Amino acid sequence: MEKESCDIGLIGLAVMGQNLVLNMNDHGYKVAVFNRTVSKVDDFVANEAKGTQVVGAHSLEELAGLLKRPRRVMLMVKAGDTVDQMIDHVLPYLEAGDIIIDGGNSLFTDSTRRTRDLKAKGILFIGTGVSGGEEGARFGPSIMPGGNPDAWPHVKEIFQAIAAKVEDGTPCCDWVGEEGAGHYVKMVHNGIEYGDMQLICEAYQLLEAGLGLSADELAEVFADWNKGELDSYLIEISAQIFAKKDEDGKPVVDKILDTAGQKGTGKWTAISALDLGMPVTLIGESVFARCLSALKDERVQASKVLHGPAAAGAKSIDRKVFIEDVRRALYCSKMISYAQGYMLLREAAKEQGWTLNMGGIALMWRGGCIIRSRFLSKIKDAYDKNPGILNLLMDDFFSGVLNNYQASWRKAIVHAIEMGVPTPAFSTALAFYDGYRTERLPANLLQAQRDFFGAHTYERIDQPRGQFFHTNWTGRGGRVSSSTYNA
Repeated sequence: MEKESCDIGLIGLAVMGQNLVLNMNDHGYKVAVFNRTVSKVDDFVANEAKGTQVVGAHSLEELAGLLKRPRRVMLMVKAGDTVDQMIDHVLPYLEAGDIIIDGGNSLFTDSTRRTRDLKAKGILFIGTGVSGGEEGARFGPSIMPGGNPDAWPHVKEIFQAIAAKVEDGTPCCDWVGEEGAGHYVKMVHNGIEYGDMQLICEAYQLLEAGLGLSADELAEVFADWNKGELDSYLIEISAQIFAKKDEDGKPVVDKILDTAGQKGTGKWTAISALDLGMPVTLIGESVFARCLSALKDERVQASKVLHGPAAAGAKSIDRKVFIEDVRRALYCSKMISYAQGYMLLREAAKEQGWTLNMGGIALMWRGGCIIRSRFLSKIKDAYDKNPGILNLLMDDFFSGVLNNYQASWRKAIVHAIEMGVPTPAFSTALAFYDGYRTERLPANLLQAQRDFFGAHTYERIDQPRGQFFHTNWTGRGGRVSSSTYNA
């Protein structure tokens, strides 16, 4: 094998790594591969990569020797310490100007640290989110690169070639921003994914409990929804899931235990929202809903002791109207979730000093990734019309739908309450909507309480913002007030 003939090296041949390699090969790029369990390299080259240009390396030194300069080395390994260890192992074989790419689900603060540490050593680092699961990796994922901007020209062609394309051929990949920005955007994408999935699950439970729909009937409803405003990958696969039969002819979905797992990116999004003081309530509720589902044994015991409303199905429900109310509730709640996600992106960009292309992010999510949907083009349109828009809910399209659909949204949640069906995501979305559109919230009482017990001070409606006052509520307090702070 002639030296320095490969366009890019990839380390980590789990399914995502393998599929990205095959995708790159399809687009004419010669890829060198390495895996810590070296037997996996030979196995991959002999089977999945048989008949391709893919070259196997049996050591990191050999891998580095196969790469054209500047060398591009992509890591598809487990997030966390493994990434740092692999960077340390590969560094001795690299030189100034070479590029390391982390394509795993790394925490954005780790990517910021790695960008800075490697820059000091003359190495260019990219931390990139890759979404779309196994199939996306193989045939066109959504790719969200951030890190050292000097690295982008060296990987742009490869990344945009292998990325998903939207209708006009635009790739679902563009430079996101500095340092940890790419992984932050991927984290928020995953948080929104948690929200979308929870909303769909609440719609499913409402239809099942409210109308007694079978899995086949649910498959029909979801397939129908996928032809309209809710057209998306997750609605499409939900229809397919409901239709799938087990060997005995019964629906597979009905046999799956109702305890959800998670890998942490939804939790990271909720933590970041709390750190930045942004009310990203729907993603938070979606994470907690998974935690509650995991308490299966406790729920089984509680179901024998705690009672819900009597005669849940006693009220006659118009099937067609009910299905449409639930559909609209799902659509409105989805709008709130994305608006909250974008509030978080905006605040993080401000805090970190990133320049994020908000409309471009929607475009990157438009194809290839798990949350891809027709709806994302509306976000792109909103930012095209007004790049400085304060909140997506202020856009004519969003406000128009919410104003038109809110009666149905409220009815769906009332039905859920009457039937005792939990809808944490639907409900928190509506609570946020009502809070956001309310000119005067009861936080004045809250500030009075804080001032009463802790002399935390408050601002007044009849005085300029930024001036703080303290009241001696009991006549016994001193004149000293506490310093104020923001969450």
